[in-house]
Amino acid sequence: MAKKTVAIGFLGTTLDSGKGDKRWHRWRPTVAACMHEDLVIDRYELLYDRRHKALAQRIARDMWQVSPETEVNCVEIIIDDPWDFEEVYGVLFDFAQNYSFMPEREDYLINITTGTHVAQICMFLMSESHHFPAKLMQVSPSRGHLGPGTYQIIDLDLSKYDLLASRFASEKKEGISFLKSGIETRNQAFNVMIDEIEQVAIRSTLPVLLMGPTGAGKSQLASRIYDLKQNRHQVKGRFVEVNCATLRGDSAMSALFGHKRGAFTGAQSDRAGLLKSADKGVLFLDEIGELGLDEQAMMLRAIEDGRFMPVGADQETESRFQLIAGTNKDLGEAVLKGDFREDLYARLNLWTFHLPGLAERREDIEPNLDYEIHRYARQGGDRVTFNKEARERFLRFALSSEALWSANFRDLSAAVTRMATFAHGGRIGVEQVSNEIERLKRQWQSAQPQGYEALDSISGLQADNIDLFDQAQLEKVIHVCRNSKSMSEAGRILFAVSRKNKKQPNDADRLRKYLNKFGLTWPELCDD
Repeated sequence: MAKKTVAIGFLGTTLDSGKGDKRWHRWRPTVAACMHEDLVIDRYELLYDRRHKALAQRIARDMWQVSPETEVNCVEIIIDDPWDFEEVYGVLFDFAQNYSFMPEREDYLINITTGTHVAQICMFLMSESHHFPAKLMQVSPSRGHLGPGTYQIIDLDLSKYDLLASRFASEKKEGISFLKSGIETRNQAFNVMIDEIEQVAIRSTLPVLLMGPTGAGKSQLASRIYDLKQNRHQVKGRFVEVNCATLRGDSAMSALFGHKRGAFTGAQSDRAGLLKSADKGVLFLDEIGELGLDEQAMMLRAIEDGRFMPVGADQETESRFQLIAGTNKDLGEAVLKGDFREDLYARLNLWTFHLPGLAERREDIEPNLDYEIHRYARQGGDRVTFNKEARERFLRFALSSEALWSANFRDLSAAVTRMATFAHGGRIGVEQVSNEIERLKRQWQSAQPQGYEALDSISGLQADNIDLFDQAQLEKVIHVCRNSKSMSEAGRILFAVSRKNKKQPNDADRLRKYLNKFGLTWPELCDD
Protein backbone atom coordinates (compact mmCIF):
# COMPACT_ATOMS: atom_id res chain seq x y z
CA MET A 1 0.00 0.00 0.00
CA ALA A 2 1.46 3.35 -1.09
CA LYS A 3 2.16 5.91 1.59
CA LYS A 4 0.06 9.05 1.79
CA THR A 5 1.65 12.47 1.56
CA VAL A 6 0.87 14.93 4.34
CA ALA A 7 1.90 18.58 4.24
CA ILE A 8 2.07 20.93 7.23
CA GLY A 9 2.35 24.68 6.90
CA PHE A 10 1.38 28.06 8.28
CA LEU A 11 -1.34 30.15 6.66
CA GLY A 12 0.31 33.02 4.80
CA THR A 13 -1.66 36.00 6.03
CA THR A 14 -0.19 38.21 3.29
CA LEU A 15 0.76 35.89 0.43
CA ASP A 16 -2.36 33.74 0.75
CA SER A 17 -4.78 36.67 1.07
CA GLY A 18 -7.27 37.86 -1.55
CA LYS A 19 -11.02 38.01 -2.12
CA GLY A 20 -13.30 37.64 -5.11
CA ASP A 21 -12.32 36.23 -8.48
CA LYS A 22 -9.20 38.41 -8.63
CA ARG A 23 -7.58 36.16 -6.07
CA TRP A 24 -7.13 33.54 -8.80
CA HIS A 25 -4.97 35.96 -10.77
CA ARG A 26 -2.27 36.06 -8.10
CA TRP A 27 0.07 33.36 -6.85
CA ARG A 28 -0.83 32.05 -3.41
CA PRO A 29 1.76 29.61 -1.98
CA THR A 30 -0.54 27.43 0.11
CA VAL A 31 -3.01 26.93 -2.75
CA ALA A 32 -0.18 26.52 -5.26
CA ALA A 33 1.29 23.65 -3.19
CA CYS A 34 -1.74 21.56 -4.13
CA MET A 35 -1.68 22.40 -7.86
CA HIS A 36 1.30 20.31 -9.00
CA GLU A 37 0.43 17.27 -11.09
CA ASP A 38 3.50 15.35 -9.97
CA LEU A 39 2.92 16.05 -6.27
CA VAL A 40 -0.32 14.77 -4.83
CA ILE A 41 -0.94 15.95 -1.27
CA ASP A 42 -3.43 13.68 0.45
CA ARG A 43 -3.78 15.83 3.59
CA TYR A 44 -2.76 19.37 4.45
CA GLU A 45 -2.53 20.53 8.06
CA LEU A 46 -3.09 24.30 7.77
CA LEU A 47 -1.93 26.12 10.89
CA TYR A 48 -3.61 29.48 11.45
CA ASP A 49 -4.03 32.04 14.19
CA ARG A 50 -7.58 32.47 15.47
CA ARG A 51 -7.59 36.08 14.22
CA HIS A 52 -7.42 34.79 10.62
CA LYS A 53 -10.06 32.07 10.76
CA ALA A 54 -12.07 33.46 7.84
CA LEU A 55 -9.00 33.54 5.57
CA ALA A 56 -8.06 29.99 6.60
CA GLN A 57 -11.55 28.71 5.67
CA ARG A 58 -11.43 30.51 2.31
CA ILE A 59 -8.00 29.05 1.52
CA ALA A 60 -9.21 25.56 2.52
CA ARG A 61 -12.10 25.83 0.06
CA ASP A 62 -9.77 27.02 -2.72
CA MET A 63 -7.36 24.15 -2.01
CA TRP A 64 -10.23 21.66 -2.34
CA GLN A 65 -11.28 23.34 -5.59
CA VAL A 66 -7.84 22.88 -7.21
CA SER A 67 -7.21 19.48 -5.58
CA PRO A 68 -10.43 17.65 -4.55
CA GLU A 69 -8.36 14.66 -3.38
CA THR A 70 -6.67 16.80 -0.72
CA GLU A 71 -8.18 16.75 2.76
CA VAL A 72 -7.55 20.10 4.45
CA ASN A 73 -7.53 20.37 8.24
CA CYS A 74 -7.60 23.89 9.58
CA VAL A 75 -5.68 23.79 12.87
CA GLU A 76 -6.17 26.80 15.15
CA ILE A 77 -3.13 27.81 17.17
CA ILE A 78 -2.65 30.64 19.64
CA ILE A 79 0.41 32.83 19.15
CA ASP A 80 0.21 36.27 20.75
CA ASP A 81 3.47 37.47 19.21
CA PRO A 82 4.47 35.72 15.93
CA TRP A 83 7.93 37.32 16.20
CA ASP A 84 8.64 35.87 19.65
CA PHE A 85 11.02 32.97 18.96
CA GLU A 86 10.42 31.21 22.29
CA GLU A 87 6.65 31.42 21.97
CA VAL A 88 6.51 30.21 18.36
CA TYR A 89 8.93 27.37 19.03
CA GLY A 90 6.91 26.34 22.10
CA VAL A 91 3.65 26.24 20.12
CA LEU A 92 5.22 24.12 17.38
CA PHE A 93 6.86 21.85 19.94
CA ASP A 94 3.47 21.24 21.61
CA PHE A 95 1.91 20.58 18.21
CA ALA A 96 4.58 18.02 17.36
CA GLN A 97 4.24 16.31 20.74
CA ASN A 98 0.48 15.93 20.36
CA TYR A 99 0.34 15.07 16.66
CA SER A 100 -0.01 11.40 15.73
CA PHE A 101 2.83 10.97 13.28
CA MET A 102 2.76 7.61 11.45
CA PRO A 103 5.93 7.60 9.31
CA GLU A 104 5.41 3.96 8.41
CA ARG A 105 2.17 4.94 6.62
CA GLU A 106 2.66 8.59 5.71
CA ASP A 107 5.38 10.85 4.28
CA TYR A 108 5.48 14.36 5.71
CA LEU A 109 6.38 17.68 4.12
CA ILE A 110 6.89 20.92 6.03
CA ASN A 111 6.01 23.93 3.90
CA ILE A 112 8.47 26.63 5.01
CA THR A 113 7.31 29.15 2.40
CA THR A 114 4.73 30.86 4.59
CA GLY A 115 4.69 32.30 8.08
CA THR A 116 7.00 34.84 9.67
CA HIS A 117 10.76 34.39 9.43
CA VAL A 118 10.66 33.24 13.05
CA ALA A 119 8.05 30.60 12.18
CA GLN A 120 10.12 29.41 9.20
CA ILE A 121 13.25 29.08 11.34
CA CYS A 122 11.34 27.16 14.00
CA MET A 123 9.88 24.86 11.37
CA PHE A 124 13.39 24.14 10.10
CA LEU A 125 14.71 23.45 13.60
CA MET A 126 11.83 21.12 14.41
CA SER A 127 12.52 19.17 11.22
CA GLU A 128 16.29 19.13 11.72
CA SER A 129 15.81 17.75 15.24
CA HIS A 130 13.26 15.18 13.94
CA HIS A 131 10.46 16.48 16.14
CA PHE A 132 8.80 16.70 12.72
CA PRO A 133 9.83 13.46 10.92
CA ALA A 134 9.57 15.34 7.63
CA LYS A 135 11.27 16.76 4.59
CA LEU A 136 11.10 20.47 3.86
CA MET A 137 9.08 21.89 0.98
CA GLN A 138 9.77 25.27 -0.61
CA VAL A 139 7.32 26.59 -3.24
CA SER A 140 8.15 29.49 -5.54
CA PRO A 141 6.16 31.52 -8.11
CA SER A 142 6.90 31.36 -11.81
CA ARG A 143 7.55 34.44 -13.90
CA GLY A 144 4.39 36.52 -13.97
CA HIS A 145 3.21 34.88 -10.74
CA LEU A 146 0.62 32.80 -12.60
CA GLY A 147 0.05 29.08 -12.28
CA PRO A 148 1.39 26.76 -9.57
CA GLY A 149 5.00 27.86 -9.95
CA THR A 150 7.70 25.45 -8.83
CA TYR A 151 8.49 23.45 -5.72
CA GLN A 152 11.57 21.92 -4.15
CA ILE A 153 11.77 19.06 -1.65
CA ILE A 154 14.70 19.28 0.78
CA ASP A 155 15.71 16.13 2.65
CA LEU A 156 17.99 17.10 5.52
CA ASP A 157 19.12 13.48 5.90
CA LEU A 158 20.61 13.20 2.41
CA SER A 159 24.37 12.96 2.00
CA LYS A 160 24.42 16.22 -0.02
CA TYR A 161 23.94 17.99 3.31
CA ASP A 162 26.85 16.19 4.98
CA LEU A 163 29.17 19.07 4.07
CA LEU A 164 26.88 21.52 5.84
CA ALA A 165 26.72 19.23 8.87
CA SER A 166 30.49 18.84 8.89
CA ARG A 167 30.91 22.61 8.89
CA PHE A 168 28.67 22.84 11.95
CA ALA A 169 30.68 20.03 13.58
CA SER A 170 33.94 21.80 12.76
CA GLU A 171 32.64 25.04 14.24
CA LYS A 172 31.58 23.17 17.36
CA LYS A 173 35.03 21.57 17.68
CA GLU A 174 36.64 24.99 17.33
CA GLY A 175 34.37 26.33 20.09
CA ILE A 176 35.34 23.52 22.47
CA SER A 177 39.04 23.97 21.70
CA PHE A 178 38.60 27.70 22.27
CA LEU A 179 37.17 27.13 25.76
CA LYS A 180 40.19 24.94 26.55
CA SER A 181 42.59 27.64 25.27
CA GLY A 182 43.65 25.20 22.56
CA ILE A 183 45.00 22.70 25.10
CA GLU A 184 44.59 19.08 23.93
CA THR A 185 43.26 17.80 27.24
CA ARG A 186 43.07 14.02 27.70
CA ASN A 187 40.79 13.64 30.72
CA GLN A 188 37.56 12.21 29.33
CA ALA A 189 35.26 13.56 32.05
CA PHE A 190 36.72 17.05 31.66
CA ASN A 191 36.34 16.96 27.88
CA VAL A 192 32.69 15.90 28.18
CA MET A 193 32.07 18.75 30.62
CA ILE A 194 33.66 21.33 28.28
CA ASP A 195 31.48 19.99 25.45
CA GLU A 196 28.40 20.62 27.58
CA ILE A 197 29.60 24.09 28.61
CA GLU A 198 30.13 25.00 24.94
CA GLN A 199 26.53 24.06 24.12
CA VAL A 200 25.18 25.99 27.10
CA ALA A 201 27.33 29.05 26.30
CA ILE A 202 25.96 29.25 22.76
CA ARG A 203 22.33 28.34 23.44
CA SER A 204 21.54 29.84 26.83
CA THR A 205 21.69 33.21 28.55
CA LEU A 206 20.73 31.85 31.96
CA PRO A 207 23.19 31.83 34.90
CA VAL A 208 26.09 29.36 34.89
CA LEU A 209 27.65 28.10 38.13
CA LEU A 210 31.28 26.94 38.05
CA MET A 211 32.28 24.97 41.14
CA GLY A 212 35.72 23.70 42.01
CA PRO A 213 38.78 24.26 44.19
CA THR A 214 40.84 27.44 44.10
CA GLY A 215 43.13 27.48 41.07
CA ALA A 216 41.07 24.98 39.05
CA GLY A 217 40.59 27.55 36.26
CA LYS A 218 37.12 28.98 36.93
CA SER A 219 38.11 32.56 36.16
CA GLN A 220 39.88 31.68 32.92
CA LEU A 221 36.98 29.50 31.77
CA ALA A 222 34.48 32.29 32.49
CA SER A 223 36.56 34.68 30.41
CA ARG A 224 36.74 32.19 27.54
CA ILE A 225 32.95 31.70 27.65
CA TYR A 226 32.56 35.45 27.26
CA ASP A 227 35.03 35.52 24.35
CA LEU A 228 33.16 32.66 22.66
CA LYS A 229 29.82 34.46 23.00
CA GLN A 230 31.38 37.69 21.74
CA ASN A 231 32.80 35.91 18.70
CA ARG A 232 29.30 34.63 17.95
CA HIS A 233 27.88 38.18 18.33
CA GLN A 234 25.77 37.15 21.31
CA VAL A 235 27.02 39.86 23.67
CA LYS A 236 27.77 43.53 23.08
CA GLY A 237 28.87 44.59 26.53
CA ARG A 238 31.95 43.99 28.65
CA PHE A 239 33.25 41.09 30.67
CA VAL A 240 33.22 42.26 34.29
CA GLU A 241 34.96 40.10 36.90
CA VAL A 242 34.34 40.53 40.61
CA ASN A 243 35.96 38.63 43.48
CA CYS A 244 33.20 38.63 46.09
CA ALA A 245 35.72 37.77 48.81
CA THR A 246 37.06 41.33 48.48
CA LEU A 247 33.65 42.92 49.01
CA ARG A 248 33.13 43.72 52.66
CA GLY A 249 30.72 45.84 54.68
CA ASP A 250 28.92 48.90 53.32
CA SER A 251 31.21 49.17 50.32
CA ALA A 252 29.91 45.88 48.89
CA MET A 253 26.49 47.31 47.97
CA SER A 254 28.05 50.39 46.43
CA ALA A 255 30.62 48.41 44.42
CA LEU A 256 28.02 46.04 42.99
CA PHE A 257 24.93 48.18 42.57
CA GLY A 258 26.35 51.70 42.54
CA HIS A 259 25.28 54.70 44.58
CA LYS A 260 24.00 58.23 44.25
CA ARG A 261 25.95 61.24 45.37
CA GLY A 262 25.45 61.91 49.09
CA ALA A 263 24.08 58.41 49.76
CA PHE A 264 26.60 58.03 52.60
CA THR A 265 29.65 59.75 54.00
CA GLY A 266 32.29 59.92 51.32
CA ALA A 267 29.88 59.49 48.39
CA GLN A 268 30.94 62.67 46.63
CA SER A 269 29.74 61.63 43.17
CA ASP A 270 27.47 59.10 41.48
CA ARG A 271 28.85 55.58 40.94
CA ALA A 272 27.42 53.28 38.28
CA GLY A 273 28.43 50.01 39.96
CA LEU A 274 29.75 46.78 38.50
CA LEU A 275 26.35 45.38 37.51
CA LYS A 276 25.71 48.42 35.35
CA SER A 277 29.18 48.09 33.83
CA ALA A 278 28.23 44.55 32.72
CA ASP A 279 25.11 45.71 30.85
CA LYS A 280 24.63 43.63 27.68
CA GLY A 281 27.75 41.66 28.63
CA VAL A 282 28.82 39.00 31.13
CA LEU A 283 29.24 39.41 34.88
CA PHE A 284 31.53 36.89 36.58
CA LEU A 285 31.06 36.74 40.34
CA ASP A 286 33.97 34.69 41.63
CA GLU A 287 33.67 33.24 45.16
CA ILE A 288 29.96 34.07 45.18
CA GLY A 289 29.64 32.08 48.39
CA GLU A 290 31.36 35.00 50.17
CA LEU A 291 28.61 37.44 49.20
CA GLY A 292 26.55 38.81 52.12
CA LEU A 293 22.89 37.90 52.50
CA ASP A 294 21.68 41.45 51.73
CA GLU A 295 23.75 41.55 48.55
CA GLN A 296 22.45 38.09 47.64
CA ALA A 297 18.85 39.35 47.83
CA MET A 298 19.64 42.32 45.58
CA MET A 299 21.53 40.06 43.18
CA LEU A 300 18.57 37.68 42.86
CA ARG A 301 16.32 40.57 41.82
CA ALA A 302 18.90 41.81 39.34
CA ILE A 303 19.23 38.34 37.76
CA GLU A 304 15.49 37.76 37.46
CA ASP A 305 14.29 41.24 36.44
CA GLY A 306 17.41 42.98 35.19
CA ARG A 307 16.67 45.81 37.64
CA PHE A 308 18.14 46.94 40.96
CA MET A 309 18.23 49.96 43.25
CA PRO A 310 21.55 51.79 43.65
CA VAL A 311 22.38 52.89 47.19
CA GLY A 312 20.60 56.14 47.99
CA ALA A 313 18.60 56.17 44.74
CA ASP A 314 14.83 56.60 44.46
CA GLN A 315 14.62 55.02 40.99
CA GLU A 316 15.69 51.61 39.78
CA THR A 317 18.50 51.06 37.30
CA GLU A 318 18.33 48.52 34.50
CA SER A 319 21.13 46.20 33.39
CA ARG A 320 20.77 43.07 31.29
CA PHE A 321 23.71 40.72 31.66
CA GLN A 322 24.48 37.03 31.77
CA LEU A 323 25.78 35.84 35.11
CA ILE A 324 28.58 33.34 35.57
CA ALA A 325 29.24 32.51 39.21
CA GLY A 326 32.24 30.71 40.65
CA THR A 327 32.76 29.13 44.05
CA ASN A 328 35.00 26.71 45.90
CA LYS A 329 32.29 26.18 48.52
CA ASP A 330 29.46 23.69 48.64
CA LEU A 331 26.58 26.15 48.22
CA GLY A 332 24.02 23.47 49.09
CA GLU A 333 25.71 23.06 52.46
CA ALA A 334 25.90 26.84 52.84
CA VAL A 335 22.12 27.01 52.31
CA LEU A 336 21.55 24.49 55.11
CA LYS A 337 23.77 26.58 57.42
CA GLY A 338 21.88 29.76 56.55
CA ASP A 339 24.91 31.38 54.89
CA PHE A 340 23.45 31.38 51.38
CA ARG A 341 19.93 32.14 50.14
CA GLU A 342 18.04 29.09 48.96
CA ASP A 343 16.19 31.02 46.22
CA LEU A 344 19.43 32.41 44.80
CA TYR A 345 21.04 28.98 44.87
CA ALA A 346 18.03 27.54 43.01
CA ARG A 347 18.42 30.27 40.38
CA LEU A 348 22.13 29.52 39.95
CA ASN A 349 21.82 25.76 40.00
CA LEU A 350 20.33 25.30 36.51
CA TRP A 351 23.70 24.98 34.74
CA THR A 352 26.23 23.75 37.31
CA PHE A 353 29.64 22.41 36.36
CA HIS A 354 32.28 21.00 38.72
CA LEU A 355 35.83 21.76 37.61
CA PRO A 356 38.21 19.07 38.91
CA GLY A 357 41.54 19.96 40.47
CA LEU A 358 44.84 19.29 38.71
CA ALA A 359 45.54 16.23 40.90
CA GLU A 360 42.36 14.65 39.48
CA ARG A 361 43.51 15.31 35.93
CA ARG A 362 47.10 14.12 35.99
CA GLU A 363 46.87 12.96 32.38
CA ASP A 364 46.35 16.65 31.51
CA ILE A 365 49.50 17.85 33.27
CA GLU A 366 51.74 17.32 30.23
CA PRO A 367 49.63 19.33 27.72
CA ASN A 368 49.15 22.04 30.34
CA LEU A 369 52.90 22.12 30.94
CA ASP A 370 53.40 22.81 27.22
CA TYR A 371 50.70 25.49 27.34
CA GLU A 372 52.41 27.25 30.27
CA ILE A 373 55.76 27.18 28.47
CA HIS A 374 54.21 28.79 25.38
CA ARG A 375 52.36 31.33 27.51
CA TYR A 376 55.58 32.33 29.25
CA ALA A 377 57.15 32.91 25.83
CA ARG A 378 54.18 34.99 24.64
CA GLN A 379 54.13 37.17 27.73
CA GLY A 380 57.87 37.66 28.14
CA GLY A 381 59.01 37.40 24.55
CA ASP A 382 61.68 34.81 25.44
CA ARG A 383 61.39 31.30 24.00
CA VAL A 384 62.09 28.65 26.64
CA THR A 385 62.24 24.85 26.30
CA PHE A 386 63.11 21.80 28.43
CA ASN A 387 65.96 19.50 27.64
CA LYS A 388 64.77 15.90 27.37
CA GLU A 389 66.08 14.64 30.71
CA ALA A 390 64.74 17.65 32.62
CA ARG A 391 61.30 17.34 31.06
CA GLU A 392 61.07 13.63 31.84
CA ARG A 393 62.14 14.21 35.44
CA PHE A 394 59.63 16.99 36.02
CA LEU A 395 56.78 14.93 34.54
CA ARG A 396 57.69 11.88 36.66
CA PHE A 397 57.38 14.02 39.75
CA ALA A 398 54.28 15.89 38.53
CA LEU A 399 52.44 12.61 37.88
CA SER A 400 53.46 10.95 41.13
CA SER A 401 51.59 10.92 44.42
CA GLU A 402 54.29 13.20 45.86
CA ALA A 403 52.89 16.09 43.84
CA LEU A 404 49.86 17.40 45.72
CA TRP A 405 49.08 20.34 43.40
CA SER A 406 47.12 21.89 46.27
CA ALA A 407 46.81 25.22 44.43
CA ASN A 408 46.09 23.38 41.18
CA PHE A 409 47.02 25.21 37.97
CA ARG A 410 48.41 28.14 39.92
CA ASP A 411 51.09 25.82 41.28
CA LEU A 412 51.93 24.57 37.79
CA SER A 413 52.01 28.06 36.27
CA ALA A 414 54.21 29.39 39.07
CA ALA A 415 56.57 26.39 38.75
CA VAL A 416 57.02 26.98 35.01
CA THR A 417 57.61 30.69 35.57
CA ARG A 418 60.33 30.01 38.14
CA MET A 419 62.07 27.34 36.07
CA ALA A 420 61.92 29.47 32.91
CA THR A 421 63.27 32.52 34.70
CA PHE A 422 66.33 30.63 35.96
CA ALA A 423 66.87 28.74 32.67
CA HIS A 424 70.30 29.26 31.09
CA GLY A 425 70.10 30.33 27.46
CA GLY A 426 66.37 29.61 27.33
CA ARG A 427 66.91 25.95 28.19
CA ILE A 428 65.41 24.44 31.36
CA GLY A 429 67.81 21.78 32.64
CA VAL A 430 67.89 19.17 35.38
CA GLU A 431 69.25 21.70 37.88
CA GLN A 432 66.26 24.02 37.53
CA VAL A 433 63.85 21.08 37.67
CA SER A 434 65.49 19.58 40.79
CA ASN A 435 65.42 22.92 42.59
CA GLU A 436 61.77 23.46 41.68
CA ILE A 437 60.74 19.99 42.83
CA GLU A 438 62.34 20.59 46.23
CA ARG A 439 60.68 23.98 46.46
CA LEU A 440 57.24 22.53 45.71
CA LYS A 441 57.73 19.78 48.28
CA ARG A 442 58.65 22.32 50.97
CA GLN A 443 55.71 24.49 49.98
CA TRP A 444 53.21 21.66 50.21
CA GLN A 445 54.78 20.22 53.35
CA SER A 446 54.45 23.53 55.18
CA ALA A 447 50.75 23.55 54.33
CA GLN A 448 50.20 20.01 55.64
CA PRO A 449 49.29 19.28 59.26
CA GLN A 450 52.37 18.44 61.33
CA GLY A 451 52.71 15.29 63.43
CA TYR A 452 49.89 12.79 63.28
CA GLU A 453 46.91 15.06 63.86
CA ALA A 454 44.71 13.07 61.48
CA LEU A 455 45.43 9.80 63.29
CA ASP A 456 44.84 11.39 66.68
CA SER A 457 41.50 12.79 65.53
CA ILE A 458 39.99 9.34 64.90
CA SER A 459 38.26 7.97 67.96
CA GLY A 460 39.35 4.46 68.89
CA LEU A 461 42.37 4.34 66.59
CA GLN A 462 45.48 3.43 68.61
CA ALA A 463 48.41 4.94 66.69
CA ASP A 464 50.88 3.33 69.12
CA ASN A 465 49.76 -0.09 67.86
CA ILE A 466 50.60 0.82 64.25
CA ASP A 467 54.12 0.61 62.85
CA LEU A 468 55.83 3.97 62.38
CA PHE A 469 56.13 3.20 58.65
CA ASP A 470 52.36 2.72 58.41
CA GLN A 471 51.61 5.75 60.60
CA ALA A 472 53.19 8.16 58.12
CA GLN A 473 51.44 6.57 55.17
CA LEU A 474 48.07 6.39 56.88
CA GLU A 475 48.34 10.01 57.99
CA LYS A 476 48.77 11.08 54.35
CA VAL A 477 45.94 8.83 53.17
CA ILE A 478 43.52 10.28 55.72
CA HIS A 479 44.50 13.82 54.76
CA VAL A 480 43.85 13.11 51.05
CA CYS A 481 40.49 11.47 51.88
CA ARG A 482 39.33 14.46 53.90
CA ASN A 483 40.20 16.81 51.07
CA SER A 484 38.36 14.79 48.43
CA LYS A 485 34.69 14.86 47.52
CA SER A 486 34.38 11.09 47.12
CA MET A 487 36.24 7.83 47.68
CA SER A 488 36.79 7.52 43.91
CA GLU A 489 38.43 10.95 43.76
CA ALA A 490 40.69 10.13 46.70
CA GLY A 491 41.60 6.81 45.09
CA ARG A 492 42.53 8.48 41.80
CA ILE A 493 44.92 10.78 43.67
CA LEU A 494 46.47 8.09 45.86
CA PHE A 495 46.90 5.52 43.06
CA ALA A 496 47.64 8.01 40.26
CA VAL A 497 50.67 6.08 38.97
CA SER A 498 49.80 2.41 39.48
CA ARG A 499 46.26 2.82 38.12
CA LYS A 500 47.68 3.44 34.63
CA ASN A 501 48.86 -0.15 34.44
CA LYS A 502 45.41 -1.58 35.23
CA LYS A 503 42.87 -2.22 32.47
CA GLN A 504 39.98 -1.55 34.85
CA PRO A 505 41.29 0.47 37.81
CA ASN A 506 38.91 0.32 40.76
CA ASP A 507 40.43 3.06 42.88
CA ALA A 508 37.59 3.21 45.38
CA ASP A 509 37.77 -0.55 46.06
CA ARG A 510 41.56 -0.42 46.55
CA LEU A 511 41.20 2.45 49.00
CA ARG A 512 38.36 0.67 50.84
CA LYS A 513 40.52 -2.45 51.33
CA TYR A 514 43.48 -0.37 52.53
CA LEU A 515 41.36 1.46 55.14
CA ASN A 516 39.84 -1.84 56.23
CA LYS A 517 43.32 -3.05 57.27
CA PHE A 518 43.16 -0.48 60.07
CA GLY A 519 39.47 -0.95 60.83
CA LEU A 520 38.56 2.33 59.12
CA THR A 521 35.71 3.21 56.78
CA TRP A 522 35.12 6.17 54.49
CA PRO A 523 32.11 7.58 56.43
CA GLU A 524 33.95 7.77 59.74
CA LEU A 525 36.87 9.53 58.05
CA CYS A 526 34.96 12.07 56.00
CA ASP A 527 31.46 12.58 57.40
CA ASP A 528 31.10 15.49 59.75
